[in-house]
Amino acid sequence: MTAASDGFVPAAAAADILDGTMKCVAVERCRVVIAHVAGRFYAFSDICGHRNAPLSRGTLSGHVVECPLHFAQFDIRDGRLVDGPVSADLPVYEVRVADGTVFVKG
Repeated sequence: MTAASDGFVPAAAAADILDGTMKCVAVERCRVVIAHVAGRFYAFSDICGHRNAPLSRGTLSGHVVECPLHFAQFDIRDGRLVDGPVSADLPVYEVRVADGTVFVKG
């Protein structure tokens, strides 16, 4: 997928990500997770900073994603570390939804 002039890339159909779920997609060669919570979409890196575990295989509880490997927790709204054995916050991406498509700024 190629980026528009404003840097947003079509990443997924909004209908494919039900509320309370998440999906891993590729955005400009990076693994990005799109989560749908309470009618809003969020995007964040799929890679946990502690041992590079895939967050897309973790659990989503409200606005918190938990790493499946060592249970680090991040707030998906801003990437802030909530708890766990990681010293850095999680990279997050800007999201836009238009015409049933979720766009992520790469």
